[in-house]
Amino acid sequence: MPDLIHQFIARSAQTSPVAPAVLIKDQCFTYAQLQDQVDTMANALLGLGIGPGERVAVYLPKQLETVVGLFGTAAAGACFVPINPLLKPRQLAHILPHCNVRVLLTSATRLESLLSVVGACPDLHTIIVVEDDIPQTARDIPKRLLSYREFCGLSSGGRLPHRRIDTDMTAILYTSGSTGNPKGVVLSHRNMVAGARSVASYLQNTPHDRILAVLPLSFDAGLSQLTTAFAVGASVVLMDYLLPRDVIRAVERYGVTGLAAVPPLWNQLKDLEWPAAAVQSLRYITNTGGAMPVPTTRALQRALPHTQIFLMYGLTESFRSTYLPPEQVNVRPESMGKAIPNAEILVINELGRECAPHEPGELVHRGALVSLGYWNDPEKTAERFKPCPVQPPEIPNTELAVWSGDQVMKDEEGYLYFISRKDEMIKTSGYRVSPTEVEECAYASELVTAAAAVGLPHAALGQAILLIVTPGADAASRDNLEESVMAHCRRELPNFMVPAAILARSALPHNQNGKIDRRALAEEYQGLFQVASA
Repeated sequence: MPDLIHQFIARSAQTSPVAPAVLIKDQCFTYAQLQDQVDTMANALLGLGIGPGERVAVYLPKQLETVVGLFGTAAAGACFVPINPLLKPRQLAHILPHCNVRVLLTSATRLESLLSVVGACPDLHTIIVVEDDIPQTARDIPKRLLSYREFCGLSSGGRLPHRRIDTDMTAILYTSGSTGNPKGVVLSHRNMVAGARSVASYLQNTPHDRILAVLPLSFDAGLSQLTTAFAVGASVVLMDYLLPRDVIRAVERYGVTGLAAVPPLWNQLKDLEWPAAAVQSLRYITNTGGAMPVPTTRALQRALPHTQIFLMYGLTESFRSTYLPPEQVNVRPESMGKAIPNAEILVINELGRECAPHEPGELVHRGALVSLGYWNDPEKTAERFKPCPVQPPEIPNTELAVWSGDQVMKDEEGYLYFISRKDEMIKTSGYRVSPTEVEECAYASELVTAAAAVGLPHAALGQAILLIVTPGADAASRDNLEESVMAHCRRELPNFMVPAAILARSALPHNQNGKIDRRALAEEYQGLFQVASA
């Protein structure tokens, strides 16, 4: 069995060389073809002199070179850093020097936008553009510039891939935090292999599956679409979509059997027409990046009656943590389920003890999926990665678990329920209010497509609740949408949870991983209630 993440591809190249591995538009690459390109990438990186664990950044949209760059880096014994192609030079100016990137794989167009950035990256020695021509404007950069053809022609000079074991790092994923710059989560081969096997086991993936990858590959759940597929010899379709309808068309065109998406996308997909062929082929769907609103789950059940729905929860620091089996969706649709295979999920109170049923506490994840910490940030690592609270004191070496910062509770049967992020809890009139609960109420009105609740400063209340919504298809032309949603909230929520104001807008901002950006909304409306209460 493979112990290193790139060995998944090598195994299928030996056992099923002509099986499809990656599909992009009208192209299909077999496992043998993919392995050949991964080998070429690894040899060329070794020819550049890449060292063990040194970082190779990949700043590209979803294309074959992106996949080859990630897994070829791992095969060479280095560490890959997938960068969201939606990020701007300002963000790369933090990421590239922060993790000491040595090699950058990008496109000519993207490189032109980075001219002022790469010169300030002292560890970066080589830039590879995937085209055959290097832009003239980039030739003055004091770095080695290679076209993809020139790079692939490099010889390793007899250098062998650096010896790696499963606990060595192989990837750094940058994740947005509640404050400050993104943090680099360091993943080992063991993390990624264990995660892929765990997810593939409960999704019951087989070589016959075809998984549509619409999430960013810089996002842990997006990268999981690749690793889960490769773990079982399935195929993956790479897609950067423009419109939600494009996703449904891709499901139909490629005969997709598995699809993961964030709740904002599911909120749009649920109202669209699904062709019969798509309904027939789609074996399962999953959520990531936040809890799925119950009305959205119900609408998807009606639109996709033969499709299994796996409600999932995870965090980049430990990949996936829980899932709700499809047979439980009708029983407890608000639940995030129980621990995935090869993980233990604990609910710990402020005294460091396991919580009783229905007692809120912090979700703590222990096991093989717990990452190695944050790159070059011992302080934040110490805050999040702490000793496992259930380890017997007789064991001298401390096991570290990841403390999620998420407030959850479990019921008598051990099923878990998300309450809120610690740093997103709204404190109003002496009460602690979960923004998720307010948002769920708005979704239940069936008047909105998206909703975000934020706490804003208020002289009398401490914080007042602002609810921002986008109209649903049936409410798009209603002038009294805000009043209608407010009336619904007043009917369904206790007084302290009713929003002080509701604002409708055409769209909500999303962060680089596709989640609704509550932080941006809070900053935008920061002074709203201060003015109102003055």
